[in-house]
Amino acid sequence: MPKDELLDGCGCPIMAFQKIISGKYKVRILWDLQDGPLRYSEIKGGLLRGAVGSGEVAPRVLSRELKALTEAELIVRKDFGLVPPRVEYRLTRKGRSFIPIVAAIRKWGARHLDGDRAPRNSAVRSHRLSAAGSR
Repeated sequence: MPKDELLDGCGCPIMAFQKIISGKYKVRILWDLQDGPLRYSEIKGGLLRGAVGSGEVAPRVLSRELKALTEAELIVRKDFGLVPPRVEYRLTRKGRSFIPIVAAIRKWGARHLDGDRAPRNSAVRSHRLSAAGSR
């Protein structure tokens, strides 16, 4: 998607950025591609890694995310023209420039979200214990 079209469509660089990366798996796909090209099945498997209680990734959703990242020129799709099909995805220069931003988001999440979970879980546990004791 051309830069002018993105900015003209929403008028704000932050909104344009949000439009590019919005989606359930886009940021995770970009993060997983930082170490080199991956095939569709490897990307799909990587999305499930570490996802507690997560179901299967719908092929239609994953295909849509990959297509959107390709159209935004963050990744490139290489079709080897083989049967069965062999396709791999890799970051473009633009996609690689996004990795430090994802790293900063990951660092922020590790610092702030782990601390947020403990009190909530403790409060839920305390509530459950007190509710069980009052029965």
